[in-house]
Amino acid sequence: MRQKTGRREGGAELRARVLSAEEERRLRGHGALVSDFRQQKLEREARRNWDLFYKRNRTRFFKDRHWTAREFGELRACRQFEDQKLTILEAGCGVGNCLFPLLEEDPNIFAYACDFSPRAVEYVKQNPLYDPGRCRVFQCDLTCDDLLDHVPPESVDVVLLIFVLSAIHPEKMPLVLQNICKVLKPGKRVLFRDYGLYDHAMLRFKAGSKLGENFYVRQDGTRSYFFTDGFLARLFTEAGCEEVLSTYVFRETVNEKEGLRAPRVFLQSTFQKPLRSAASGPRGRVPHPGPS
Repeated sequence: MRQKTGRREGGAELRARVLSAEEERRLRGHGALVSDFRQQKLEREARRNWDLFYKRNRTRFFKDRHWTAREFGELRACRQFEDQKLTILEAGCGVGNCLFPLLEEDPNIFAYACDFSPRAVEYVKQNPLYDPGRCRVFQCDLTCDDLLDHVPPESVDVVLLIFVLSAIHPEKMPLVLQNICKVLKPGKRVLFRDYGLYDHAMLRFKAGSKLGENFYVRQDGTRSYFFTDGFLARLFTEAGCEEVLSTYVFRETVNEKEGLRAPRVFLQSTFQKPLRSAASGPRGRVPHPGPS
C-alpha cells in the first residue's frame, strides 16, 4: 500500500515511520563505525565491488521497473504538447530494468544511460531491446566531470536518479548532483527515488556494518545510504536546484510462508533546475551534437 505524506512546507522535514521498541533495539545494536582503513578500501574498490555484483547476479537481481511512468507523472507533465520528443538521462542505469520499460512504453523518448559498472553497461548493450538510435549507454563515474564527455550540456529534459545516489559516499553526493545539473536544461527536472530512513533493509544490518550516520556496507562490499527528505533537499539546494515535491512512500513486503512482514520506506522527490542557474557548467566539451 502506498501512502503519501504530502508536500514539504516551510522547510520542515517530513516524518518517516515510527520505530517499534524492537526496531529501536536493533538500531542501537549497529555498534561502532567501520575503521577508517576499511572505509578507504571500500571507496577505492567501489567500482570493482559493483562489477562483481553484476558478475554474480547478471541481469537477474532486480525486477523490471514498469512503475516508473506511473509513479512519476512528471514524465508526461514535462511535455509542452503530446508526442513531444523527450531526451532523458538515466544516471546509474544498472542492467536496464528501468530504461527498457520506459523505451517500450514511450516511443518519443531518447535516452542517455550510464553506470559505474562496465559489466552492467555491457549487459545493457547485449539486451535485444537496445537500439543505438534511441539510446546511448556508456560507463561513467558520476562523481567525476566526465559526464559532459558523453552528454551535451543543457540538453536533457529529465534526469532519472533511481536507487543510485544511496550507493555513493555522502561526501561525494554533491559532486553527482552538480554534474547532472550541468546536462539538465534550465527549467527541467530531476526525478529521484531511493531508500528512506528506517527502511527494513537499514534495520537488518548487523554490528560491524555501519560506515556513518544512515550509511552502511553490505557483505559484498556495496554500500547503501538511507535518506531523510531534509538531507536530500539540502544536497539539491546546494547544487542549485529547487525542490518541487518530496514524499515518503511506505510499502510492506509480505512473506506468507514465513509469516514475515517487512516495512519498506522509500523517498520520492522532484527537483527543478531554475531557468537561470549558475550550475549550467562549461560548454563545448562534447564532440557530437546529441540526438535531434
